[in-house]
Amino acid sequence: MPSADLAVIIPARNEADRITATVRAASKLAGADIIVVVDDGSGDDTAALAASAGAQVVRHARNRGKAAALETGAEAVRLIEARGAGDAAAGPRHLLFLDADLADSAAEAGALAGPVRAGTADMTIAVFTDRVRNGGFGIVTTTAGAGIRRATGWQPAQPLNGQRCLTRAAFAAALPLAAGWGVETGMTIDLLRKGMRVTEVRVPLSHRATGQDWRSQLHRVHQLADVSRALLAREPLVARLMRRLRS
Repeated sequence: MPSADLAVIIPARNEADRITATVRAASKLAGADIIVVVDDGSGDDTAALAASAGAQVVRHARNRGKAAALETGAEAVRLIEARGAGDAAAGPRHLLFLDADLADSAAEAGALAGPVRAGTADMTIAVFTDRVRNGGFGIVTTTAGAGIRRATGWQPAQPLNGQRCLTRAAFAAALPLAAGWGVETGMTIDLLRKGMRVTEVRVPLSHRATGQDWRSQLHRVHQLADVSRALLAREPLVARLMRRLRS
């Protein structure tokens, strides 16, 4: 295994309070010599703080959603590799996606890369050992989990967890990503349907709890809408119709 084989991609929007700790912690991960933060239209100092912490920063002029941020991050890694930055002998790196609010706990994300490096998984999904109590009712999580099980026969423990490690082939197979907050649900279904191996890994990561105020509830509504769209697009009849419209 080369000394550098991992690129970390961190989508971020208005995460000035945690992005410095997250970047610094991610930089300590074994084999991670590229850290990319995609500032998705932040109105605070997220981009400047990420750069000061050592990340390479790509900015969206406006908020384009999580899926777009992941795609931008992966393209940034490709361009960095093409320029020969980091360890030139590493070749295409595996992609480790981390949320911007992990703070110091991001240093524990290395276990996600283990099965991918070993060739026993094409994608790993984190299962947090310390659950954060959110202010919601679990509707979005239940909807996503039930939809994945219906589509693939597999029931993930934490279907919406954004901490994931993928081979480059797996990421390419997942394109185009489901829009917005439906990205994790769509990615899991698409890769499993293509015969790729998806494994859950228990990790001691933690992030900011979502509150109960009106902004948090509105966020959950948007999540549910995106997840529902991702599931609907992957229903056999709808998927066939969409393929015909694209052809």
